[in-house]
Amino acid sequence: MSINMKNIFRNICFLSAAVAFLLMGNTAFADTPDSLKGATLVDAVKAKSLFDAGVKVIDARVANEYAESHIKGAINVPYKEKSAKAVDFDVKQDSTDLSKLPADKNTALLIYCNGAECWKSYKASVAAIKAGYKTVYWFRLGLPEWKAKGYPTE
Repeated sequence: MSINMKNIFRNICFLSAAVAFLLMGNTAFADTPDSLKGATLVDAVKAKSLFDAGVKVIDARVANEYAESHIKGAINVPYKEKSAKAVDFDVKQDSTDLSKLPADKNTALLIYCNGAECWKSYKASVAAIKAGYKTVYWFRLGLPEWKAKGYPTE
């Protein structure tokens, strides 16, 4: 086989593998769902009105992301995920320090991370709901949408 034919064959194999990968619907790159039972999905405008009303804002991102920029006054409660980025994720594989959340389970929480492709706020919202928090607002589009609106960060 000539060198040119080998290159063509290699490229066809690579392309076939790439197409197969994309057709499998790999959940590692899937966006979060657009709803979460037990939580209220909010956009930036609603998140801002909750922020203005004094709702506790929870940043579920890791500490270095929080340090770089976060919603003004947000509490950093990092959600450390090892589980699959899927609705049926195994919470036992992950960790988060729920003791950083308000002790009163009637306290409303607004939980966010880095947008629709970031699962930390989804998973942190699930953890808060399972821990008994009665009013959880999930800000699915998170910090990118907040910044796009020009809302306060620090």
